[in-house]
Amino acid sequence: MLAAAAATKGALLPESAVTLKDVARQAGVHPATASRALNPETRLLVSEETAQRVLAAAADLGYRPNAVARSLRTRRSNTVGVLIPDLNNPLFPPIVRGLADRLETDGYVALIGNTDGDEARERRVYEQLRARHVDGYVLATARLRDPLLDDAARSGLPVVLMNRIAADDNFPSVTVDNEAGIRLVVDHLVGLGHRDIAYIAGPQDVSTGLARYRGFRSAMADAGLAVPDGWVTFARAFSIEEGYRCAREVLAAGGQCTAVAAGNDMLAVGCYLALDEAGLSCPADISVVGFNDMPFIDMLRPPLTTVAFSHYQVGAYAAELLIERLNGGSSLPRVIYVMPDLIIRGSTGQRS
Repeated sequence: MLAAAAATKGALLPESAVTLKDVARQAGVHPATASRALNPETRLLVSEETAQRVLAAAADLGYRPNAVARSLRTRRSNTVGVLIPDLNNPLFPPIVRGLADRLETDGYVALIGNTDGDEARERRVYEQLRARHVDGYVLATARLRDPLLDDAARSGLPVVLMNRIAADDNFPSVTVDNEAGIRLVVDHLVGLGHRDIAYIAGPQDVSTGLARYRGFRSAMADAGLAVPDGWVTFARAFSIEEGYRCAREVLAAGGQCTAVAAGNDMLAVGCYLALDEAGLSCPADISVVGFNDMPFIDMLRPPLTTVAFSHYQVGAYAAELLIERLNGGSSLPRVIYVMPDLIIRGSTGQRS
């Protein structure tokens, strides 16, 4: 055996052809011993000298463990499926970074799927990730009543919602306190003397859209302010195009609002376009406030006043909740609310 090992030492096999038996042969050990030495979780079961010899043989041969075979043995792939509604939205990269960084500390890799808010595509990506035997999911796409959530519940797959919650709060979730954030917006505008405030709401079939709309209605009522017909419009998506469409509807509704609160920053950017088209100035004619404090939003002209929260922390918390479930932690759903702050910039001004 040692002669065979000496014959193969230094003769690097094609990476795809190197097997655990090759490593064991070169190290002069049984394949089961080589397997234990190569697995950090079982390495202590062999002597340090043997482990180092096996690791050296693996490095010399260019051995790469077969992740599929290992997943069949352990029933773990150490991968997590992550569904994102729109990777073009600058909100999501820092959230995903927080998620991936925290997953990495426990040896998991995130597999990212973009859905573009399309239900059919969401289902397809979900099933493709499931076919790859992901250990669990983090969904930033969940609607309030989402068939995927029913499917996940039936299959027993660990699922965490990120930047969203379900209608019945029966999944672990991480989100910003949306109603508190919108209340900060209304209080700020009222403090500047605004009484005629319009609102561009996000889609009402997702928790972020619905909670922010409810928060706006509640904050306006508490301030003793009415919201005329036509001054609340509902976007079909959190997009610049929908913000533009909705802002044009508000401007065409009659009357003269002096401020527009938008359900997110993308909608606020669309509002900027509509104001510019109408020959109106922000904030001299109409103040505008967004929500999310996306990267680079401070580079708009004027820089956007918006609700901020730690995007990175949302992702990190979501990973923490999923790891907790994967490690057999409490099965009771837990919802983490990240507290918001208002970042005041040049898009809001005093109303005399």
